Amino acid sequence: MVRFVRERGWPLCLAGGGHPEGHPECRDLERSIQHLEAKVDAGLDLVITQLFYDNADYFAFVERARRAGIRVPVVPGIMPITNVPQIERITRLSGNQIPPVLRTALERVRDDEQATFRVGVEYATRQCEELLRAGAPGVHFYTLNKSPATRAIFENLRRAGLVGD
Repeated sequence: MVRFVRERGWPLCLAGGGHPEGHPECRDLERSIQHLEAKVDAGLDLVITQLFYDNADYFAFVERARRAGIRVPVVPGIMPITNVPQIERITRLSGNQIPPVLRTALERVRDDEQATFRVGVEYATRQCEELLRAGAPGVHFYTLNKSPATRAIFENLRRAGLVGD
């Protein structure tokens, strides 16, 4: 599809997906980078990652991409957790991991929707702060058509001076 758009000269900004923990159908991290390289070579302008909850996965992914010669921006994809069963289903399908410290915090609040929201917002805020301070070119939020958590995270980042109004 990227090549199709580029061959026609359509003036579009094209973003493609990247998988810091590997694609569910390809857990070989180096091979995943080769697939990403092919997408970028076809004309991607930027990469937006699949969700992840351990920033080390993002940083390692970017390092692998840079070693492979990929120079387009790699924007981290963040999905604030607001519902424990939902994120368990999503991570089971995608093969993404929930770090033990986050899993423990979520288990403590599993049946309390407001407490889950607070844990998810706090964790994602810290995650975004670290990413932005370390030079991530921005953040893409997966909201699942529910923006209150993203708005809360944005306000936290604004108060920390990491984003503008």
